[in-house]
This record gives sequence, C-alpha cells and structure tokens, in this order.
Amino acid sequence: QVQLVESGGGLVQAGGSLRLSCAASGSIFRLNVMGWYRQAPGKQRELVADITSGGRANYADSAKGRFTISRDNAKNTVHLQMTSLEPEDTAVYTCNAEIMSRVTMNWSNYWGQGTQVTVSS
Repeated sequence: QVQLVESGGGLVQAGGSLRLSCAASGSIFRLNVMGWYRQAPGKQRELVADITSGGRANYADSAKGRFTISRDNAKNTVHLQMTSLEPEDTAVYTCNAEIMSRVTMNWSNYWGQGTQVTVSS
C-alpha cells in the first residue's frame, strides 16, 4: 500500500561521491521524518541522517561535513548526497520514513529494500 523505492547505490572509489534517492508512494496522507540508516557486516545499524518535513536535518558524527540530506516534498523523495567517501562508509543503506496512511490515518514506520554502497580504497 505504501512503499519506499531506493536507487543510487553502487561501487565507488575512496574520495568519490554517490547520490542515493528514495521515493515514497502509495496511500500517503502525511509524510513526516525521512532518513537513511546503514549497517555494515558485524556492526550495529546506525542512523546516518534524517530530515523533517520542514527541512531540519540531523547527521551522525561520521557523516557531518561529508554527507547532505535533502528532500523534495512535492515528490515525496529524500536524497543523500555522499562525498569524500571512505571505505568505512561501505554498508547497506536503507531508507525509512514516518508515514500516515490515508487508509488507517495512523502513523507507521516504513522501510525501503536497502541498497549496497561499496567504497574501494
């Protein structure tokens, strides 16, 4: 009914850039916070960045100064522009969003399928 579709993952060399995108679609009444998480093998999943509907962004310390999160409310889309990528950034990146469904009129947390980001040294 509601889904998040991600794109932009791939392989990039250290120091390079990559842009992730996530579009929400379906029976959406309200779309609140959208964000990006990542999880590397053997590590705990962590929040990379999130952004409110009004454009207020929060970043993990590891992302500050290198990553930029943005959103297009008209398209229900969130982006993560990643620059100065390091091998430590290698992980599965997953989009999530707080969405109120038109059907239920209740808030639910939705997740994308995850996209692999690999940074080579």
